[in-house]
Amino acid sequence: MEQHTTNLIAKKVCWYESAAILFVIVLSWFDEILDIPHVLLGGVATPINWRESIFESIVIAIVGGLIIRHTYKLLTRIGYLESILPVCASCRQIRMDPAFWNDIKQFVQERAANEFTHGICPDCIEKYYPELQQKAAANGTE
Repeated sequence: MEQHTTNLIAKKVCWYESAAILFVIVLSWFDEILDIPHVLLGGVATPINWRESIFESIVIAIVGGLIIRHTYKLLTRIGYLESILPVCASCRQIRMDPAFWNDIKQFVQERAANEFTHGICPDCIEKYYPELQQKAAANGTE
């Protein structure tokens, strides 16, 4: 679920970047067509140069596309790295920050509102409690 939320955030950021890049392209065309420095600031009038405007738009679009691509990749990578939980190999506590460790049950209950129950997987029964596996096989409850 966390990865899905991160992907949504990354997509939303990329949409905002796309809108900003489109705004820059539109602004450059307005400047070319309306000659904004001449109209607003009283500068020297310049003729419309379509080739220059097309070239600028293409360059802005290419650079913008590269920026959007790298932003999306970085945000999804950050989301993935943030979703990794460092767990103690011995006591199974989760590291919340460098100085604080939290019990895995408490961590999951706080975030998922689930209750815990305990059981033993077939591999652990076989490894640690082979007599229970033999008893279950004898009773036919396996």
